[in-house]
This record gives sequence, structure tokens and C-alpha cells, in this order.
Amino acid sequence: MSIPIRNTILLGHSHSGKTQLSEALIFAGGAIPKPGKVDEGTTVSDYNEDEKERKISINSSILHFTKDNIKVNLIDTPGYSDFIGEVLGGIRAVESAVIVVDAVRGIEIGTDKALKLVEENNLPAVIFINRIDKENADFTKCVDALKSKLGKKCVVFSYPIGEGPSFKDVANLVTKEKLDKVPGDEKPKAEKLRESFVESVAETDDTLLEKYLDKGQLEQEEIKPALKRAILENKIIPVMAGSAVLNIGVKELLECIIENMPSPSDAQPLEATNPKTNEKMEINPKESSFFSAQVFKTISDPYIGQISIFRIFSGSLSSNTSLYNVSKKATEKIGQLFAMEGKREIQISSASAGDIAGLAKLKHTSTGDSLSTEKNQVIFRGFQFPEPAISFSIKPKTRSDEDKISNALHKLTAEDMMFKITRDQQTKELIASGMGDLHVNVMIKRLRKRFGVQVDVGTPKVAYKETITAKGDSHYKHKKQSGGAGQFAEVWMRIEPLARGTGFEFVDEIVGGAIPASFVVSCEKGIKAAIQEGALAGFPTVDVKAIVYDGKTHPVDSKDIAFQIAARHAFKEAVLRAKPVLLEPIMDVDVSVPDEYMGDITGSLNSRRGRIMGMEPGVGMQVIKAKVPLEEMYKWANELKSLTGGRGNYAMRFSHYEVVPSNVIQMVIEKAKKAKEEAKA
Repeated sequence: MSIPIRNTILLGHSHSGKTQLSEALIFAGGAIPKPGKVDEGTTVSDYNEDEKERKISINSSILHFTKDNIKVNLIDTPGYSDFIGEVLGGIRAVESAVIVVDAVRGIEIGTDKALKLVEENNLPAVIFINRIDKENADFTKCVDALKSKLGKKCVVFSYPIGEGPSFKDVANLVTKEKLDKVPGDEKPKAEKLRESFVESVAETDDTLLEKYLDKGQLEQEEIKPALKRAILENKIIPVMAGSAVLNIGVKELLECIIENMPSPSDAQPLEATNPKTNEKMEINPKESSFFSAQVFKTISDPYIGQISIFRIFSGSLSSNTSLYNVSKKATEKIGQLFAMEGKREIQISSASAGDIAGLAKLKHTSTGDSLSTEKNQVIFRGFQFPEPAISFSIKPKTRSDEDKISNALHKLTAEDMMFKITRDQQTKELIASGMGDLHVNVMIKRLRKRFGVQVDVGTPKVAYKETITAKGDSHYKHKKQSGGAGQFAEVWMRIEPLARGTGFEFVDEIVGGAIPASFVVSCEKGIKAAIQEGALAGFPTVDVKAIVYDGKTHPVDSKDIAFQIAARHAFKEAVLRAKPVLLEPIMDVDVSVPDEYMGDITGSLNSRRGRIMGMEPGVGMQVIKAKVPLEEMYKWANELKSLTGGRGNYAMRFSHYEVVPSNVIQMVIEKAKKAKEEAKA
């Protein structure tokens, strides 16, 4: 690696100040002459019009600067759970995280999610308690809440000098800089936290602990290597204070990132697979000389087209050469490499292991693809995105919109892997699916503003599925002899349930050539068509094995279409004999509410077929964790607002599919049939 690198991602609840902090960090790193402001729409990170308008981050944004001859790549991410895909992609590209906490609101649902993501991905992290300058800010309360959640690994590194409107600086407990400026009544607390800091570092190293117990203190040069090692091993999570808007505490945070957060060469080797041998292998930037990378983000730029952003895990890449897309088995000729600074592309001649770079106009490449050389091919683990849970029908308003919509949707879905477009086989409607109302509404607005496509949006549809709970057998004869060429096919079939999440399996048990091999393929086509249509209410059928075991043909009239039709009907009849059920999406719902509203909210969730899974204390709030059917959640935001006077909020994400209760299933079937009749009319 030509220059030391730090890759870090900003995580946290929405409106905790991540974007303003990213602005303060790149200013401190010398990348911009003065920091912009979220409220004024002038930040480098939030550059899309919809982000400026809503004053929230919708996309992750890649920023960089060089400080003290170390390059720092920052990924600023959205806090809303609707845009979790941006976070999951970005995490793959970094070795550390900065978790931003609002000093007034404390630990929120998004904070909790960030802490879990850091733990799941074994990422070293630093927590920045932001907005200490705000009225009712409470640093100590936030620290206590973090310690109750994280335990003794949560260690304070900087202490606020003043709080609320009187906040003016921070004391650095690592270096003891400005410790003497802490007000008299607060000084004993700050000094005690300094002692706790030294003790925490000493406890991570037996030799240091022995010396500390013997002498009662440690030298700064002894602390530094042990501290970095402890952070790398997740034995210590630094907690720091500051205000991104006032640019206080940002210098200390930046020093912590540069001095204590791991570089790419410090991180554990990344597991990959050799696609030629299917053997597992480890990619280590210090030992692997060949080029390997993975695309973690795609941007649709109106001027230069598709931009692929990737993290290089080994080797290097130069402009105007070529690379091999292992996922697509295609060679890509590449043009100019660049580093990203928000929406700005900064040309670079090459990029090395550990760095993040971008390329425009790759023909075959999309998010998640593994890149390398054709000689040394590697496949990295793909991204595990949650399934979209909310859907809307969309219809182009005019013929002109109809002509433009396909290209526009292709670009939007390439840019956001959580936004899905499908066509309903029964109603022929275009269905847009996403993680929530906000997510889908943002995408519909982009259709209009970015691509000039106007659409009518229909009622949200729950993504129900159908499955079976028993075995079923059927036999269907298709015979058509009136007018024109005849058609004949006869199929015997049985079906069996598969484990949840398995999908579909087709088995050919034909013996003696009862159905020729070419027509067995036709049977599979027909069954796959039937799976999309469903037998109960027209929803896709999942987790089923279909076995074609016998049949008959006609020497003249048997043909591909005849066996497709026969197999489709046989499958539907078998499903109806196999105790079919409907499956509905169940959501993990985390509701954050003041203590006094707990009873009302749990009652409301119970009335919506919700199951309360537990409760967790927050700062002045309680977090209710529940599993609730998506069907019951569509208008719940309004009820929550009414019950809590606007003080409650919730995050919702897909959990799993579950069988629809018998007292609800008929209502769902009738609703689906009515919708189809209206669509036909």
C-alpha cells in the first residue's frame, strides 16, 4: 500500500448528526475550506436534491482526505431503517465505525442497531456523543446508558468542558490535554474517568496491569500500543464528546481514528472462494499480490452514467487497463479511476489494496460483484439484504412515460438493491417494493424528478406467499382438437412441502420414456409458471417439491405448449389437495416510547396480532420489541403519533414469513380476488 489508510463508516440513529460530523471531519482533514450545513443543504455528503429537501441522508456517501500522510476514507450512511441497504453495503468496505449518539435523545433504536451491526461484523468502533451544546444535553446519562449496554469495554476518552449553551471545549483524557480547564465541580469526575481509562487499558495486558498495580501509573508511550491493540480486539470502545456543528471535539475524534483505529493491514484476512476449485481461501493485503475487489455501491449519474464504487482487498489497479468480473464471468475494459468526494469524482492514476475507488460505465458490473484478474479469480461473500416488505403498484401516466419507465427503473434498481421491481403475472401490474413508505416514496419521486417519468401509485400490497403443509397428488389430461392443429398431453404429478426458505425443487421420475426428455422440460416450465400464479389467491408458491412421475403422449398432437398447460393445471390441482396455506411477512418492530405510554402501546400492538418479544431500557425511554404482521402495520404510524403525542417512534424490518391464521386467511383471499377483478375491469 503506497500510503497508510483508515476506512471508517458513520452509523447511528436518524438526525443524530452523522452528516454534519462527516462535514466537520473532512474540514478538519483539510479537504474543504469551510464546513457546510445540513439545514442549508450545503454539505458535501448530502448532495442529492431529495436529501437537501428532506434534510436527511438517503444514500451512503463516500468522502476522503489525507491527514498526517494518512488517507482517511469515510462512508456517511443514512439513519433511517428504510435505507439499511446503504449501511450493509458500506460495512463491507471498512475496518472501523464511528457510532454517533445524540446527547439529548441518548441511545435510540438506530443506535442499538448500529451497535449490533458493529458486533456482528467484529468492527472496532468509537462512539461520538454529539450535540453536547444543545439544551438538555446529558453526557453522563448517555455514558451510563452505554455502559449498561456494553459493559466495562465502554471507556471515556474525552470529557466535555461545560454542557448545553455553556459547552465550549473538550478535555482529552488520553493525553490529559485541557484537563485543567474542566470546571471545579466537574474536575473530580473527569479525573476519575482519566484513572478509569488507564485502568481499562492496563487490564487488557497482563504485563501492563502488573506494572500499574505496582506503580499506580503508566507512561503515555506504554499506553499507546496496548490501547490500539485493545481497540482492534474489541476489548475497548472509546466514547468521546463533542459538537459537529460547533466543530468541538472533532479534532480529538480524528486523532482517535488515525492513531487507534485499524488500517486495512491490521484487519483479519477476508475469506473468499476460488471459483475454479470451489476451495476457501484468505485474502490478505500484506500477502496477496494479485488484484481483488468487491463493488459495494452503484450510483446512477445523469452525466457520466453508472458509477461502480469498490473496495480493493489486495493488489492494485491502474486507469485505462482491464479487470475481470468473476461474478459475471466477463472482462471489463476500464477508463479513468477516481476517488469520490460526495458527488465529485477526483481522477487518480491507480489505487492499491485497502483503498476505495470508482469506475464509470462498466458494462457488466453491479453491486456485490467480485472483481479480480482472470488468472487469479476470487469470489467474495455476497451481500445479505433483507427482503422488501412493502409494495405499491405503479402505472405510467402517458405513452411517453411508458416509453421511458423501463430504462429509469433499471437505473434505480441498479443503484438501490433494496428497491425491487416485478410484474404481477395475473394483473400485469408493475409492482415497486421497498423497505417502507419513505423508501418507496423517495424512489417514485426520483422517477419523476431525475428521469421525468410520471406514474400513478396504487394501494400498498403485502407480499403474501402460498405454500403447502402436506403431500398432494394429481393427474391432468390436456386435449384440444377443435380447429387447427391438435394438442395433447397427460401428466401425473405429486408435490411435497420443503423446509421454509428452500424455494422450489423439480424432480423428474419418468421411467421408460413415458414423457420424452424435451417435454419433461416443458412440464418444468409449466410448473414454474403456476408457481408465480398461486392456487389459493394468486400469490407466488414457495417451498415445494414437484415430482413428475408419469404421463402420456400423442405421436402427432403432443408438443411443448400442451405439456406446459397440463403440468400447470396438474400442479394447481395438487396444491389444492396438499393442505395449502398463506404465508405473510412478519416484521421486527422496535418501538421507542416514554415510560408512561408503555401500556397503551403494548395494547395497540396486541390488538394488531403483534407478539411482544421483550423490552429494553433506553435513556428516558423504553424500547418495546415485537413481531407484527406487515398487514397490520400500514397505518400504525398515525396511531402511534396519536397515542404518544408524537413522542414515540418505531423502526420496522423484515423478520420472516409465517402462516396466516385461519380466521384471517379467507379475508385475504377475498381481498386478493376483488383486486384482480378490479384490475381486469
